[in-house]
Amino acid sequence: MTRKLSLFFVVLFGGLISQFGSAEGRRMVLIDQDGSGPGGSNQMAMMVLLQSPKAEVLGITMVSGNAWEPEEVQHTLRMLELIHRTDVPVVPGAIFPLVRTDEETKIQRQLNGTLPWYGAWGDLAAKTSAQPYHDPYVLPKLKEGEPTIKPLAEDAAHFLIRQVHAHPHQVTIYAAGPLTNIALAISIDPHFAELTQGIVIMGGSLSPQTRDPEFVNDPRHEFNFWFDPEAAHITLRAHWPRIDLTTVDISIKTDFTKAMLDDIASSPNPAAKYLADYTGEFYYLWDELAAAAWLDPGIITKEEKLYVDVDLTRGPFYGDTLTWTEDDKPRLDLQAVHVQTDLDLPRFNKLFLELMKSPPQRSSLER
Repeated sequence: MTRKLSLFFVVLFGGLISQFGSAEGRRMVLIDQDGSGPGGSNQMAMMVLLQSPKAEVLGITMVSGNAWEPEEVQHTLRMLELIHRTDVPVVPGAIFPLVRTDEETKIQRQLNGTLPWYGAWGDLAAKTSAQPYHDPYVLPKLKEGEPTIKPLAEDAAHFLIRQVHAHPHQVTIYAAGPLTNIALAISIDPHFAELTQGIVIMGGSLSPQTRDPEFVNDPRHEFNFWFDPEAAHITLRAHWPRIDLTTVDISIKTDFTKAMLDDIASSPNPAAKYLADYTGEFYYLWDELAAAAWLDPGIITKEEKLYVDVDLTRGPFYGDTLTWTEDDKPRLDLQAVHVQTDLDLPRFNKLFLELMKSPPQRSSLER
């Protein structure tokens, strides 16, 4: 082989590594999730990426949201053991929102009425919550068994920054819980966002066409943005190369059914067995859709470019989603967001079921 031809292949191979994130052609992603469990939507969403041969998951950072972060860490470690992906590190993150407190949430309930879901705060904030409350630092006995592996001795924000600097312009952030960890990383390192390939967010609500009581009377309310409005505000204002947003509006077009779980349970592989044993929650596939659409952008058939922020005024709309078009946005440093509005549902369901039934993947990177 001539020297010129050798050089050509070196350049070509290097370009492919840069484009796809690894020599295996996988795209690098960091998962930031409120990993309640066992099973259920938050664990399944992480598994969409963990089970895909197209994704190189560099790590999973935990944030309080649907449950408290210390408990979520344990559920996620155990999930990784059961689906045979202990090569992926789990990193503890923010336990509390940047500003919002449980006491403030109680007062809001008295003044503005009860919300359908309070996540980790459970019935501390509302006696109507379906989730019993426990102290943030209490670790209930896990139904799926206690993990034997440990989380990294590092905090989520610095781990995120370290990974992005190690792989500049190659890593996508997948954020499907409250955005506290992401906002902290941005606040520590002002270049964090611009050094990524972009961010995929499950959050926000515009005008969902539904009779679901959680949204019909409060269409701009969505839990992830509501739980930590200041973090969502910081994240949406940062200079990402691209922002993709999976809102309630498109999420409610999905549905996890008993028939889908039965189909998954027919597989003998570890991920399927984990879900068959521990998933009994049938609801929208919000986080799963955000992950699957990143793997296969063809799932999204329509999107709208909007400028998105969060209402930070203290009152009944604190944490609600704000949006503008190019023509009516305020003269502020707002970022254009690709807001997904419609999907190819059969294509999404097919990919989701295939991934949940697949055998375990293996990292192509040296840890």
